[in-house]
Amino acid sequence: MYAVRDEDFGSDSESSFEDEDELTRIIPPEVEDTTDCMKARHILGILGFLGFANVYAMRVNLSVAIVAMVNSTAFPQPSTNSNVYDHCPLPNATNSTQPATNGEFAWDERTQGIVLGSFFYGYVLTQVPGGRLAELFGGKLVYGLGVLMTAVFTLLSPIAAQINFPLFIIVRVLEGMGEGVTFPSMHAMLARWIPPLERSKFAAYVYAGANFGTVISLPVSGWLCSLEWGGGWPLCFYLFGFLGLLWFGFWYFLIYDSPSSHPRINEQEKAFIIASMGPQDEDEKAPIPWLKMLTCVPLWAILITQCGQSWAFYTQLTELPTYMSQILHFDIQANALLSAIPYLTSWWCGIATSIVADWLLGHGYLSLSTSYKIFNSIASIIPSLGLLGVAYVGCNRVAVQLLLALPGALAGAVYAGNQMNHIALSPKYAGTMYGITNAAANMCGFLAPYVIGLIIEGRETLGQWRLVFYLAAGINIGANLFYVAFASAREQPWSRSQRLNIN
Repeated sequence: MYAVRDEDFGSDSESSFEDEDELTRIIPPEVEDTTDCMKARHILGILGFLGFANVYAMRVNLSVAIVAMVNSTAFPQPSTNSNVYDHCPLPNATNSTQPATNGEFAWDERTQGIVLGSFFYGYVLTQVPGGRLAELFGGKLVYGLGVLMTAVFTLLSPIAAQINFPLFIIVRVLEGMGEGVTFPSMHAMLARWIPPLERSKFAAYVYAGANFGTVISLPVSGWLCSLEWGGGWPLCFYLFGFLGLLWFGFWYFLIYDSPSSHPRINEQEKAFIIASMGPQDEDEKAPIPWLKMLTCVPLWAILITQCGQSWAFYTQLTELPTYMSQILHFDIQANALLSAIPYLTSWWCGIATSIVADWLLGHGYLSLSTSYKIFNSIASIIPSLGLLGVAYVGCNRVAVQLLLALPGALAGAVYAGNQMNHIALSPKYAGTMYGITNAAANMCGFLAPYVIGLIIEGRETLGQWRLVFYLAAGINIGANLFYVAFASAREQPWSRSQRLNIN
């Protein structure tokens, strides 16, 4: 028998909000999903995974490409003999000069911070609209067009950069606007498609596409940037942009907004999904209770911990290739490959921890709220300790790689942490809520590079980079403490326009 805790979808009495473990609902055996064939929700998972792989590949390739794009000889470098600056020695080198790149663009650190952050100006703008549009009209078209728009502007990025700087920034902002709808619209789809006790594991599989895309994009982009034929760095934009166009064709013809609208879904799978969801509020166009939503403390807990995790994430995502190049002196191919390792380990760990979380929930060892808090703490604290370790070991290249790969792997536990918490608070408004929290969190995508640019500001030294890592770790750990104190897994009283009975 498949037991579903009442905390996943609420009840018609106020007492249900006081005790999240009060009720359980059993799905009858005749509607249990025992089909052996490829399930419709598994196809959604596969294409969702590949969609996130595509958009993240298109997002992060600039972090590597910018190393090849920038002419590092255009600006004076600090003397390594100064007592003010501390540097790592060049490995196996007979001279003390830092390796330089002779790219096309004379961008200092502050300008590079603007370039790396420009994507996120657009990204945060479409988070809430993307979630709401998916709730009203279905996530298929919103998610699909988001990936398509990202692909188109990725293809245009090299041309825009070579024309002029403002046009390149505009294209990156528009690319961010396209990608901004993807996470909230997928959240809305998961709320319609995935049974409650499968959500942590399923979300780990789907959203792990972001890690997979990063793992693929960083080394492939590094290799493409090192090629002399074909233009070098522009190739990484053309390759991933084309793959995004190809993906859209499969998504458009194979995916549907809900089980009830899917013409080829197995009837047993459809019955199982509908039964596991419980009674649903079909009044999708009811006004959003904005005031109650924005004054919901558990929602603020999600928002704040996502901001902390995003600051640490974007510190690594956008700035780690620069640190590897300027401080540890890795060449661009080795730099890109090593920068990808934390995302590879995080991908594997995310799936593993989500399987463990679902097993603990399924056997009743943890309540949903406790599970969220435990795994969110793992995802925040342990990787932050790894960043502190990187600051401590300095020029020890092997230790830096291990500290990024091993503690950083546990960042993947976030899928069993706060990522599904929105659906528990309100399945109906999950897309909008995810849009709100993800918009706030991804402001760190432009704030972190900008602040880091101010901290470094021409001083590529161990001392300045230690400040960067201390800041990221402190923000992440502090935000998690707020989440542990105030998070909840109870469906909120304002979640539904009509109270529904659960028998």
